Amino acid sequence: MRGTVHLFQRSHINTDEIIPARYLNIHDEATLARHAMEDIDGDFVDKVKEGDFIVAGEDFGCGSSREHAVWALRGAGVRAVMADSFARIFYRNAISNGFYAIEIPGISRKVNSGDQLEIDMTGGKVTNITKDEVYTFPPFTSMIQAIVSAGGLLNYITRQQTGERISG
Repeated sequence: MRGTVHLFQRSHINTDEIIPARYLNIHDEATLARHAMEDIDGDFVDKVKEGDFIVAGEDFGCGSSREHAVWALRGAGVRAVMADSFARIFYRNAISNGFYAIEIPGISRKVNSGDQLEIDMTGGKVTNITKDEVYTFPPFTSMIQAIVSAGGLLNYITRQQTGERISG
């Protein structure tokens, strides 16, 4: 995966800031996408491109449990979020919805908005092409890779029940 960084260096970005509660009656990702991160950066949806990454500080996705936060980011074209750390509920929702949440302590202080990154999921490394630096993370288990590759936990289970082989 290769994309551009959108840096939100602040820690404790909560799910209401990722997608405000006033939009929780919407379930369409494309519609949710128009409001992703709008209370933090009103221009975010105009800047983000398909395949880009969000990089954030500690405890990204804290607050209430809402799949809408993942749906809004994915709908906006974000391919993965890398953060110093994640709220466990956001991390679980991300994986369960087929979306990468990559924890790399200190990453928010190593990259800048606009940097070009390339992620090697199986090798557990992120190459900052702009700065010629490499950051490592523990590779995802084969189970997590398979869930994300299937498009989420429900798709994974459905495919398993039909006997379809899924690899990460």
